[in-house]
Amino acid sequence: MLSLPHAQHAAPRSPIRGPALPLGAAVTAIGILLSIASSPVASSSEGAAMPEPVAVRQVPSVKDGATTAADPCADPVVQQAMANGDDAATVAGFGGGAEFRAAVVTGNAPCISLTDPARVWVVVNKALPLTPPDYAPTGLGPVPLQMTTPSGQVRSDVAAAVGRMADAAAAAGVGRIGANNGYRSYGLQVTTYDAHVRSQGQAEADAGSARPGHSEHQTGLALDVVACDAACGGLDGFGGTGQSDWVAAHAWEFGFIVRYEDVGTPVTGYAPEPWHLRYVGVDLAAAYHAGGYHTLEEFFGLPAAPDYAH
Repeated sequence: MLSLPHAQHAAPRSPIRGPALPLGAAVTAIGILLSIASSPVASSSEGAAMPEPVAVRQVPSVKDGATTAADPCADPVVQQAMANGDDAATVAGFGGGAEFRAAVVTGNAPCISLTDPARVWVVVNKALPLTPPDYAPTGLGPVPLQMTTPSGQVRSDVAAAVGRMADAAAAAGVGRIGANNGYRSYGLQVTTYDAHVRSQGQAEADAGSARPGHSEHQTGLALDVVACDAACGGLDGFGGTGQSDWVAAHAWEFGFIVRYEDVGTPVTGYAPEPWHLRYVGVDLAAAYHAGGYHTLEEFFGLPAAPDYAH
């Protein structure tokens, strides 16, 4: 075979920029393009499947907390209950005791103040004094139990609840329950605390008696109960009685908690007082009991308060 001679000169330049195609090659290319354009598109069942295109997409960044939980305080039912001073309806408006606690602990309850002494959820301890210090509750009524001191008043809702509790204890056959004292005014607390300081010293007094302005008794929500059989005993004799055991197991059913338990002393700074009952309402007491809590501080996610600031 004869070899073709090498081209001696470049092909004439096309008026279009870029290398020129030979005329025959250009015609052939145009024919191929026309053929492709006129051919029907093959269905997915004809021939080999085309590879699926890979889409490159930017993944949006995650924004923590972008969605804010609904504020229960914005619920008209809650707002009306708060305006009416109806604490039980307020807690129910949150969905119950557990839901109320969760909203408070997570900061999703701006309408709830744990330092409002008029509310059943108020927390009074060595770090959280009453405001004002000489606060006096309204709506006090007589404790419907045999009393061993003249301090025989509590809030009316507390009186009704402790009456039901005492009746249930008697019906259960554990004996009668009486009360040592209920509401104590700021002035009476001054006298009570000073007497403890004189007889026991400052440290012992602070372990067993609240300073004026720091006492739950001043809210009208607390009372000390005693065992009454042939006669009513004292506070120190309450622990270990049938009444004491029953109260520890059932007080929550009537809206009470045993405020100062042995296990809670490092948190509250108070020695155990199985006789000291604090009313928080049935829903909150049920949530407290179900959650296995032993102090209100723990229940509401507050810091321990074993000592006074000064």
